[in-house]
Amino acid sequence: MPLPERNDMKRYDLIVVGAGPSGLSAAIEASKRGVKTIVFDENARPGGQLFKQIHKFFGSKEHKAKIRGFVIGQQLLDEAGKAGVEVVLNATVIGLYQDKEIVVKTGDTVHHYKGDSIIIATGASENMVTFDGWTLPGVIGAGAAQTLMNLHGIKPGKRVLMLGSGNVGLVVSFQLMQAGCEVAALVDAAPEIGGYGVHAAKVARTGVPFYLSHTIVKAEGTDHVTGVTIAAVDDHFRFIPGTEKHFDVDTICVAVGLSPMSQLLKMAGCRMSDDPKRGGQVPIIDGHGETSIPGLFAAGDVSGIEEASSAMIEGRQAGIYAAEFLGFISKTEMDNGEEKLDAALDGLRQGMFAPKNRGKNIEKTEEGIDISRNLLCRGFIGDDEIERFPGVTHKAGVHPVIECTQNIPCNPCQDACAMHCIMVGKVITALPAVDPSLKCADCGMCVASCSGQAIFLVNEDCGDGTATVTLPYEFLPVPDEGTRGRALGRNGQEVCDAEVVKIRTSPAYDHTTLLTMSVPKEFAMKARFFKANA
Repeated sequence: MPLPERNDMKRYDLIVVGAGPSGLSAAIEASKRGVKTIVFDENARPGGQLFKQIHKFFGSKEHKAKIRGFVIGQQLLDEAGKAGVEVVLNATVIGLYQDKEIVVKTGDTVHHYKGDSIIIATGASENMVTFDGWTLPGVIGAGAAQTLMNLHGIKPGKRVLMLGSGNVGLVVSFQLMQAGCEVAALVDAAPEIGGYGVHAAKVARTGVPFYLSHTIVKAEGTDHVTGVTIAAVDDHFRFIPGTEKHFDVDTICVAVGLSPMSQLLKMAGCRMSDDPKRGGQVPIIDGHGETSIPGLFAAGDVSGIEEASSAMIEGRQAGIYAAEFLGFISKTEMDNGEEKLDAALDGLRQGMFAPKNRGKNIEKTEEGIDISRNLLCRGFIGDDEIERFPGVTHKAGVHPVIECTQNIPCNPCQDACAMHCIMVGKVITALPAVDPSLKCADCGMCVASCSGQAIFLVNEDCGDGTATVTLPYEFLPVPDEGTRGRALGRNGQEVCDAEVVKIRTSPAYDHTTLLTMSVPKEFAMKARFFKANA
């Protein structure tokens, strides 16, 4: 029997739970079609995880590629404001009941709302692993580290060990170094790196060691973390005696995956599925994101863990679907709006890291090139492996060298090159290739535009026994021209002396500095990072 409607209950055409990338996107699309929409979020500011994300996004222009996450977050907020979306913050939705009634707690007050349609976009929460000492102060999640660094300007620690080699662990490791922390090691029980190779490579070339098939034995300390012991594990994830390694650290950062925050959907009585490939307990939804309860939709990570780019597209789709369900647009209008979004989402769901490929052992790229085993198991491409990829060419003068070796949905480099030296093609997961017959303008736009920091401009022979390597540099302080130091190889080890000969900054580079270093010409294809002398 339906519950009697309360006299003090506020009604809306559409209620969206969650003001992250998916929820805001859904609310925008619905509001633009005349739907009276309200969004609730438990946090003090909208935007969800976007405002923690200082790295540049992958994809193409339609996916907001090469734009930093916090900028995308502000763009969404501006768009929501123009669309007339009502956003209520510090509002925790504590109940979702039959007939689409929700209960919201703001401060010490509880309010009831009713929606003719509801979109759940609550996202995901961080997973945690237990080990001896895991409750000590100093053991934190990667998301917490990002919050401290990128929202509050606080260093999580001085010396950090990262557990987890997925994209979150790799990205946050790099951001920890950007914040001035030292990353002692990156550890994962899996035998292969789980995230994008370009993310791993940019961490490895700074000198951070990777320990795959290792995990934490114990965190050391009494009232806070003072160290950590790791050990190798066998195929059944059992510790191998005698393989223990100790690190002096004050922080252990944990990035071992995410779980959909689907509790409200379960509370509402939606049919659920336990799907490890989608992150855990997720609602069973149809092709329009509608759950088993008519008019109740799910979008973003709550329906399956993916990247924020996918969540935004799913959110926009959900907003269109809700508008059609409520009668604000026709099915034809819904289909027209859905078609373009489907194509954009399909583009992100291709390549080696597509949801359909999770758990598969992929040995070759889509072009038939052997995957770098060194990259998968050690975090960097071997010098003997790099030459087989189409982005690596040799010619006189300055030319791009692209060390992107996996089929990732991304093509900003192609758009950035005014001389058309770089080719990706219509399939955005294709490996970037360089046309050596075309002259590079040395503008640096490809270097700055690469979300994976995998492009270098190289002059292999300057005519005086030296070569120059231009690389993306996002650390402070930026070395001055004339600074002497050491060039590091892809493995983070010192390979030769180096001197900074040019520093380039530009608004077009979006806070990526182009650092050009001079090295002996025999190291032109090996030197990939600069470290100033102490």
